[in-house]
Amino acid sequence: MIKLLVGLGNPGQRYQKTRHNAGFLLLDELAREKAVTFSKEVRFFGDLAEVNLSVGKLYLLKPATFMNRSGQSVSSFMKYYKINPEEVLVVHDELDFEVGTLKLKSGGGHGGHNGLRDIIASLGVKDFKRLRVGIGRPKPGMQVADYVLSDFSKTDVQHVKELFYNFFNYLSLLQGGDYELAMQELHSRIK
Repeated sequence: MIKLLVGLGNPGQRYQKTRHNAGFLLLDELAREKAVTFSKEVRFFGDLAEVNLSVGKLYLLKPATFMNRSGQSVSSFMKYYKINPEEVLVVHDELDFEVGTLKLKSGGGHGGHNGLRDIIASLGVKDFKRLRVGIGRPKPGMQVADYVLSDFSKTDVQHVKELFYNFFNYLSLLQGGDYELAMQELHSRIK
């Protein structure tokens, strides 16, 4: 059962529309869809919102610690609410997928993603679920860091947001603990 949805990104206006902020973007769209607002939570080093779905409450957390320190926010929230790693879904950008591809994954390594690396280090486990948001790879000659910190094109951001709204249809399945069915449905229907 998913109790916590974490979106990875960097705080501040400068990073708001960047590819690296795909996790924040999804949570912002979900908050808009459910008409909830985020509030700053100093004790959790981030911004927090709550949505009520058919199967119960789902917490939305956007770490305000910058990507490389995301684990501080996630671990403090999980300890306070006694949430287990398998009850967490982390949304992050994924270079290895084309723009707009959404894929669920359970556990695994960090794949070079510094936000995931810090969460794994802070929790001491890899057993949390992930939603990987494809952002594509940079063109030859462009540095990866420059690419992930550049803005989505208007076309790409619109496409990604449409896919997010399709994903929201599967939240009740995820929250209800039917992860395998949600993954099967998501992977077969969202291209």
